[in-house]
Amino acid sequence: MRVFLTGATGFIGSHIIPKLLERGHQVLGLTRSDAGARQLEAAQVDVHRGNLDVPETLASGVAAADAVIHCAFDHDFENFFENTRKDERNIAAMGQVLEGTKKPILITSGVGIGTPLNGGPATEDVLNPLHANPRIATELAGAALIARRIDVRTIRLPQVHDTTKAGLITPLIAEAYRAGAVAYLGEGQARWSAAHVSDVAELYVLALEKGQPGARYHASVEEGVTARAIAEAIGKGTGLPVRSIGADDVEHYFGWMTPFAGLDMTASNAWTCTRLGWEPTGPDLLTDLAAMDYSALTAA
Repeated sequence: MRVFLTGATGFIGSHIIPKLLERGHQVLGLTRSDAGARQLEAAQVDVHRGNLDVPETLASGVAAADAVIHCAFDHDFENFFENTRKDERNIAAMGQVLEGTKKPILITSGVGIGTPLNGGPATEDVLNPLHANPRIATELAGAALIARRIDVRTIRLPQVHDTTKAGLITPLIAEAYRAGAVAYLGEGQARWSAAHVSDVAELYVLALEKGQPGARYHASVEEGVTARAIAEAIGKGTGLPVRSIGADDVEHYFGWMTPFAGLDMTASNAWTCTRLGWEPTGPDLLTDLAAMDYSALTAA
């Protein structure tokens, strides 16, 4: 297949590319810059010029491909709500091209959207339309395409990591440098699911080749790692003190990440593994945090 890949120069997309090429697929990668074009050309990927702020440029990429993997997202968290609306507009624009075809599109969301109303780990069969995370806009946009008989498959991400990045933990490290200490709320029992980026990239390709229309797949490998364990690993790597804090101190230590301080983001992958034959092999989160180069991560 010729696959249109948004986010092709990003953290996850750059790991998806070699896995697609290894399986004999062609890749058309989205980029808005000359530097990105050079990166894609070096990776033996065809270049499609476009911009997340101009949905029509994504739509033209869809028209030139047999399938779509959409993993691009504007990670400016100061404008998180608007960026989820941007994602909604881009999915709608791509959907207009896909309507009436059998081309699949894989969209990207977060595992929290599958959290049951009564609590517990997120599961693939749950779509909570009232979820407080603005990223729900992505899945509702996908649901609108499914209602029009478009082949939409959703990949829900946990904290995706290697030794250079680790999802929301990367900005958490920057906040710790700013505050002068690594903090966790209370006893630090809130848990976040996680997966190594190589395993996540493999899942995207499996969902493309073996996935089913309308299905949601969880890219979580570890169901949940405690906030205290994460904080202690960061403290060891940075040399910063580690502190248990109360609710009154959360904003000082977590900054814009305050809403995440006590949030449980656990997720099961049992259904995903069974359906796709996904067998993760990458290192776990704490192993990568122990090997991370913290000198490159600062409050700046």
